[in-house]
Amino acid sequence: MYGSLSLSTRLQIPEGVVHRDLEGELVLLNLDTGIYFGLDPVGTRIWHLLETGRTLSQVVSMLLEEYDVTEAQGRQDLERFIGQMLEKGLIAIANETVS
Repeated sequence: MYGSLSLSTRLQIPEGVVHRDLEGELVLLNLDTGIYFGLDPVGTRIWHLLETGRTLSQVVSMLLEEYDVTEAQGRQDLERFIGQMLEKGLIAIANETVS
């Protein structure tokens, strides 16, 4: 997993991040940094799974049930997605200080 993340990690949405659902796709905005980001339907599904407090292991399992993808590919795609969200400040590791 990405950096210090493991499959038992939970992520959370920082207070300064807002999102809107636009016809099945999400638009995210970090109010603190001004970073704006759009998610396709798969990214939107991952976002919704993460915002419910599931562990990364639970998210991977659900994605494997819902999409025709191997476990290795599902983990790789999730890792890339999380990496992008962490780098842009749109998601944070739970239990870390989030402003």
